[in-house]
Amino acid sequence: MLELLMSAAAAHGEAAEHADPSAFGLDPTGWVALAMIAVFALLVWKKAPGAVGKALDSRIAEIRAQLDQAKTLRAEAEALKKEYEAKAAAADGEAAARVERAKAESTAIVAKAGQDAEALVERRSRMAEDKIAAEERAAIDEVRAIAARAATAAAARLIAERSDAASDAKLVDQAISGLSS
Repeated sequence: MLELLMSAAAAHGEAAEHADPSAFGLDPTGWVALAMIAVFALLVWKKAPGAVGKALDSRIAEIRAQLDQAKTLRAEAEALKKEYEAKAAAADGEAAARVERAKAESTAIVAKAGQDAEALVERRSRMAEDKIAAEERAAIDEVRAIAARAATAAAARLIAERSDAASDAKLVDQAISGLSS
């Protein structure tokens, strides 16, 4: 495309070459190089590389301090982790011991409840047997009383049927003579 433009310019009679501006014998590229050399010289004169080095060194020191702090924090975190793991293991052991104690206590409670139930059943059995024996004695006493009343009534009836005034006098005389002897 550049060739096309140059051929068009040549066709119109213009000069094919273009002159670059220059000052003091330097073209623009030379001036840019000179400006860069001046900037680098100014930076060296103002000790910019040392300042940059110091800034980098301080940043490196900050990063090292942060890394040391991170190592310290990590060590503390690991110590805390170990401590809590130990506490968790101790808590697990204590929980297992509590479960075993609870099992032993429940077994003892069940055994005691069984013994208490057996003792209660035995006491109640004795009380029932005592009550039955008392009822039997009361029934026997009642039967005896009924039998005695029946015998007395029968004897009274027999005596009333068989006795008269003469036999009564004879019985009284015998009773008196039995008392005096």
